[in-house]
Amino acid sequence: MPVLSVDIPVLETERLVLREPRADDMPASSAFMASDRASFVGGGAQAVSRDGARGGEWAAWRGLTSALGHWLLRGFGSWTIEDRATGKVAGRVGFIHHSVWPEPELGWHIYDGFEGKGIAYEAAMAARAAGLRLFGLDRVISHIDAANTRSRRLAERMGAVVERDGELLGQPCLVYRHPAEAAA
Repeated sequence: MPVLSVDIPVLETERLVLREPRADDMPASSAFMASDRASFVGGGAQAVSRDGARGGEWAAWRGLTSALGHWLLRGFGSWTIEDRATGKVAGRVGFIHHSVWPEPELGWHIYDGFEGKGIAYEAAMAARAAGLRLFGLDRVISHIDAANTRSRRLAERMGAVVERDGELLGQPCLVYRHPAEAAA
């Protein structure tokens, strides 16, 4: 069976490597998707109830295949965040533009043990800058649940502002608009 390939650029920051999603990211992603921290992105109790005893394995698999599918079908997508010092998977960041999304979205997930260290900000800023430089994506949006105060604070720290109330997959959300990126 032929294997498709795509060139996913690697981004590096002072503390992080943003690289292609891999099958061996699954344990870290599954643990995140089974946790309450993932409740705003289709994980938590929702994923566990659909996924049975495997916790967030099914939700993590959907996320992995979706991330890779974006790169193949859209030419952009999300990266796995790897902690440069330890090599551990710290989360995911990048662009989402599913068939039912109105436009490309910048999104992020930070895994247990890596939150509160500025990793989300560092990764999201690197991804946003690369979005313009590599893919021509500027003034992207982020769909954020109004109750997700941590993601809201991050979007605002990045200079994004609430543009409007929205709905995503039948759930109400706030649509944040990111500012124009300066061409690097």
